Amino acid sequence: MIRKAEAHDLDAVTGLYDAIHQAEAEGRLCVGWEKDVYPVRATAQAALARGDLFVMERHGRIVGSGIINQIQMDVYEGAPWRHTADADQVCVLHTLVIDPACRGQGLGQAFAAYYEEYARARGWRELRIDTNARNTAARALYRKRGYTEIGIVPTVFNGIPGVQLVLLEKWLGETALCGATRSTCMPAVSDRKCDNSDSFHGKSTES
Repeated sequence: MIRKAEAHDLDAVTGLYDAIHQAEAEGRLCVGWEKDVYPVRATAQAALARGDLFVMERHGRIVGSGIINQIQMDVYEGAPWRHTADADQVCVLHTLVIDPACRGQGLGQAFAAYYEEYARARGWRELRIDTNARNTAARALYRKRGYTEIGIVPTVFNGIPGVQLVLLEKWLGETALCGATRSTCMPAVSDRKCDNSDSFHGKSTES
């Protein structure tokens, strides 16, 4: 289940960030983020306050999170987007995280599908995403879902210097407001439980 986050989810989302940072430090992932810089608890808190923080819950645990809104980064301006869209027609996915213990179970694909349907249901025709050029797993996921890499921009990304930021887009066009049900549009997700032997458990805690 993917839903809007609530205040009691903050510990679990922060734990996911920490798990990603730990996996990257150990060489198990290559995302391009930095511990204590981005993402951090304040990242989730700001999104929660805006109402655009989402969580993926499975077996009573938070196993994924993402931020869905219409906020475009400064580097988006002037980028060679293939489709022209007014700001109110653009939907952006930020800070997608999946518990490293749950890799290979289709959760990233499912979250991306949810994002697309969320935008489509609101009539937003243009999807835009960015990712670090080092994050080959994310780039492969987005390519599989039909996104086009339109450029790589050198930038300081949320306090992280020297980032080569890949800009991606997907045009929904007239399929927006198609009325498709989420169940028919989302890919299959493995129902097996995550391997939590060496990773953050991601349990939602009440506050």
